[in-house]
Amino acid sequence: MNEFELIARYFKRPAPSALLGVGDDAAIVRPTPGHDLHMSVDMLVEGRHFFADVAPRALGHKTLAVNLSDLAAMGARPRWALLSMALPKADGAWAAEFAAGFFALADAHGVELVGGDTTRGPLALSVTILGEAPAGQALRRAAARAGDDVWVSGELGLGALAVRQRL
Repeated sequence: MNEFELIARYFKRPAPSALLGVGDDAAIVRPTPGHDLHMSVDMLVEGRHFFADVAPRALGHKTLAVNLSDLAAMGARPRWALLSMALPKADGAWAAEFAAGFFALADAHGVELVGGDTTRGPLALSVTILGEAPAGQALRRAAARAGDDVWVSGELGLGALAVRQRL
């Protein structure tokens, strides 16, 4: 299976809000009028951010989750994502499970996959996520003040605990 077959089979889905999605040289999206576009990117590399034996479905979930967290911190609603993958081989069973985890979370948050890239190499994953918030309403770190509420997603320290249990 080559790159284009892998994308077509596991990652090309309708993206109704995009003017142009997966399958061309670039995606085209139109933010809601009166909103600012928020963008974030995170990369995950095998051996640094996850273990080699991680379940593909869990990895698909995590790959998107770290990006959703960035937008949530800014008060932005997620809309679109670009997924780039370096894969050691084009493994259909692995890709199907990874996509299931990625899209389950994407669907739960209204995120449409509109593009990305694939190449052969050591396992590395990157998501660029785009979201939007009403113009001028971003929640910025620099605006935080003593006495503000601090909200977290997930359980604090859970990632560190998982690593310690593995070592």
